[in-house]
Amino acid sequence: METEAIAPDSTAARVALWRALHILADPPPHIITDEIGLKLVEPEEGWRSRPDMHPEFTKLFRAAIVARARFMDDLITEQASRGVRQYVILGAGLDTFAQRRPEIAFSLRIFEIDRPGPQAWKRQRLIELGFGIPEWLHFVPVDFEAGASWWNLLAREGFDVSQPAVVVSTGVSMYLSREATAATLRQVAALAPGSTFAMTYLLPLDFADPEERIGYQAAIKGAQSSGTPFISFFTSAEIIELALNCGFKTAHHVSAADHTQRYFSNRTDGLHPGKSEEILVATT
Repeated sequence: METEAIAPDSTAARVALWRALHILADPPPHIITDEIGLKLVEPEEGWRSRPDMHPEFTKLFRAAIVARARFMDDLITEQASRGVRQYVILGAGLDTFAQRRPEIAFSLRIFEIDRPGPQAWKRQRLIELGFGIPEWLHFVPVDFEAGASWWNLLAREGFDVSQPAVVVSTGVSMYLSREATAATLRQVAALAPGSTFAMTYLLPLDFADPEERIGYQAAIKGAQSSGTPFISFFTSAEIIELALNCGFKTAHHVSAADHTQRYFSNRTDGLHPGKSEEILVATT
């Protein structure tokens, strides 16, 4: 039975549109160039006038979104240069690495894990837009609500557990319980030596700068009202300790300040990411 295509939720669409808005509203040099998500979503005319697309109000969050995407791009590019050939994207949503960076992607086996309905929708849109589904791009639909195991389904799609991989998860951990996050960490920590896991996580509200706190609070309330509340927040010390306890050999965090220094230091427009989100990087 064919899976019904279901449009991605508003959060996934918003992230894709913010990546495009970076190109349209922010002057170069651009942190990433990604208007493919805009083509996938195909929003209504006048979408840039929406409150959640306001160039100034969304500036800190938009910068954080493009910074984390660039970081993940750089991570897989670096690891691919070292011979890693497997790239797993948990909760892939409208990730466009495979379409944006084919010169790197074609040398990898990319596994996108997501819910069946939205993934079927994305597959359909990629075909409609002429991108197609290359043989090295594997969609792994997982019905999490039915208790399906992404790990078992990943193996069925040809993932080689004996070889190292890069596994990334962006914009997901805040929706999961700490127990669910720990279970994911333990699973990935069991991968072959030389594997890398990179996961974004939200800091507690008290850690947010005053300039972003209003927007952060609005995001928390919006998630609650839409039925997908943020339920997990971590300090950097907590997430590093959790990763090490779950079996990783090394773990460190990448802060917004690190992103600012690495990607935004030479800008003259003041664009920089907010401080509410950081990235855990752990290795096996």
